[in-house]
Amino acid sequence: MKFTHELLPQRVVFDSYAAADHVAAEVERLGARRPMLISTGTSIELEGAVRHTEVVMHVPVEVAERARSSAASHGVDVLVAVGGGSTTGLAKAVALTTGLPIIAVPTTYAGSEATAVWGLTEGGRKTTGTDPRVLPRVVVYDASLTLSLPVPLSVASGLNAVAHGVDSMWAPRADPINRAFALESIRALNAGLPRVFDHPSDVEGRENLLYGAYLAAVAFASAGSGLHHKVCHVLGGMFNLPHAPTHAVVLPYVTALNEFAAPALAPAFGAPTALEGLLRLANRLDAPRSLRELGLREADLPAAADGVLAAVPGNNPAPVDGARLATLLHDAWEGKDPR
Repeated sequence: MKFTHELLPQRVVFDSYAAADHVAAEVERLGARRPMLISTGTSIELEGAVRHTEVVMHVPVEVAERARSSAASHGVDVLVAVGGGSTTGLAKAVALTTGLPIIAVPTTYAGSEATAVWGLTEGGRKTTGTDPRVLPRVVVYDASLTLSLPVPLSVASGLNAVAHGVDSMWAPRADPINRAFALESIRALNAGLPRVFDHPSDVEGRENLLYGAYLAAVAFASAGSGLHHKVCHVLGGMFNLPHAPTHAVVLPYVTALNEFAAPALAPAFGAPTALEGLLRLANRLDAPRSLRELGLREADLPAAADGVLAAVPGNNPAPVDGARLATLLHDAWEGKDPR
C-alpha cells in the first residue's frame, strides 16, 4: 500500500433546526462585520447583511462579476451561501478573486460545500478548477432546511451525491482513504434516499442524506473528477442541462463501463453488482432515465462526444475512445438499459 492523501481544512457543524444560531456564531468567530447573504430565499436572518439573490445554474461569468462588484461596493468581509450547488458555486466565484471566507449552509445534497472546486460558464463552455480560496471555511448542516426540497429534486440531488461517491472510486487521485469515505457515503445515501422518497418530512432520513452527501464530497475533493463528472460538466456547460438530473441519468452508464475496477461498490449498494444496486435505487426513486427527457437533442451528441473525449482522465479503468464514448452518450440519451 502506497499513497499520499491530503485533507482539506474545514469546520463542519451538523445540527438540525439550529442553522440561524450557528451561522451567527460562525460569523462572529471569524471576526466578520459585513456579511453578504447569497440566497434566492431563506429564513435565515443576519444582522447587517447585504442580500444577493441573483443565482444562476452553472455560474455564468457575467453573474459572477455582478456578485463580485456588489461585494466590493458594500465592503463585504464574509460570504454566507444558503442554498444548493449553484448558490455555493456563486460564493466560490466571488471568493476566487477576492479571497473572502465562505460559510456554506447547504439546502440540497450537491456537496459543493466540501470541495475546493469552482466552476464558471462562458460562451457555452464550463471551466472548472481547484483553488484553496474557494473552500468554505465552515459548513453548517441543518436537515430542517431541506424539508421544503421537493421529492424529485431531493432524488436528483441525492443521486448527484451518489455520483460523487461512485466516481471517487476510480478518479485520478483515488486512494484507500477516499474510497473508504466514498463507500460509507453510498451506504448512507442508499439507505436515506428511499426513506425520504416515502416520507419527505422525515428529518432523520434527510440527515442521513446530508451526512452521505458530505462524505461523498470529501471523497470527491480528494480523488478528483473522474469520467462521470467530465461527461456531466461538458453536457451542463455546452447545453445548459440541469445539473443533478444529468448526473442521475449518466451515472449508470459510466458505472457499467468501470465497475469491474471497484468490486467493493456492490456491498455498499447491498446488491450483487454496483450497477444492479444503482439501477434498483434509481427505479425505486423513479429517477430520470434519459438525456432526451432533460432536453438534449440527438443532433447534439457528436459535439458532446468531442467535448468529453478531450477531457477523459488518462487513468480511467476502461479504455475510452470516440466510438465507445459515442455509444455511451447515445445510450444515455435514449435511456437504454445500461446492462
